[in-house]
Amino acid sequence: MTVHKILLLGANGQLGHELATALHALGEVKALTRAQADLSQPDVLRATLAHITHSFVPTVIVNAAAYTAVDKAESEPDVAHAVNALSVGVLGEVAQQCGATVLHYSTDYVFDGSGKKPWQETDVPHPLSVYGQSKLAGEQALAHACARHVVLRTSWVVGTHGGNFLKTMLRLAAERDSLRVVADQAGVPTSTALLAKVTVQIIQALQSADAHDPRWGVYHLAAGGETTWHAYAQYVIAGAQARGAVLKATPEAVHPITTAEYPLPAPRPLNSRLNTHKVQHTFGLELPDWQHGVDGILDTLFSK
Repeated sequence: MTVHKILLLGANGQLGHELATALHALGEVKALTRAQADLSQPDVLRATLAHITHSFVPTVIVNAAAYTAVDKAESEPDVAHAVNALSVGVLGEVAQQCGATVLHYSTDYVFDGSGKKPWQETDVPHPLSVYGQSKLAGEQALAHACARHVVLRTSWVVGTHGGNFLKTMLRLAAERDSLRVVADQAGVPTSTALLAKVTVQIIQALQSADAHDPRWGVYHLAAGGETTWHAYAQYVIAGAQARGAVLKATPEAVHPITTAEYPLPAPRPLNSRLNTHKVQHTFGLELPDWQHGVDGILDTLFSK
């Protein structure tokens, strides 16, 4: 196996924290936090990476950094675009110069959420929000700058580190007797553990691929099955209670509401289902159901 030199950005984030551990199986990892490599300033980032790659020449760049404040992006479009698009293009340029591969993560928000069918990589993106638009622009900037790239579009990311929907539900269930959660948005909670594991497998599979290999490009990666935010919240609360958590709100006290009843600055896609056949077929993967990942997180949170 090739021993890689991996440059990881966004190492202090929810996904980056998981990747910082998992990527060590492949070789030497230089993990950069937001303070060390700030994607909100593309020109500064370019200079920072030029300095770093002078002594540490990566074979792989993994970008787990992103502007993910979906609603705030509506009032900060320039910042969202700098982080999610312009700086991703910079990473592609640096990778191209180093002869490196880039692994980057995108989102179901590049689609408008229409229909009921799981989205395929060949479907035409139509983002509804500034966040979605910036992530799509990042995909395009990376593809333009670097041939040897993989974009993993995923959905409803959840992990043991950092903030996420699962932790928010646990906090609110401890504070309130009942909750109101949107029930007309469908998608798949995807654990950072699964994303990190598949990232390692893809890097291994493509380690000797040249720039013309047909496997480069965009893939959809999410856990198996599907659910709604409402059913997801019920599952989390029931699972926490089964592991000894003392909560005010029971699963039965989680009441379904519509998206229209919970207006937010950024529109959400109603259909966030992602068709994962391409990634499974190309890399020989079997993706576990979403409950498996959520159970693993609950086990970790309540093992203390």
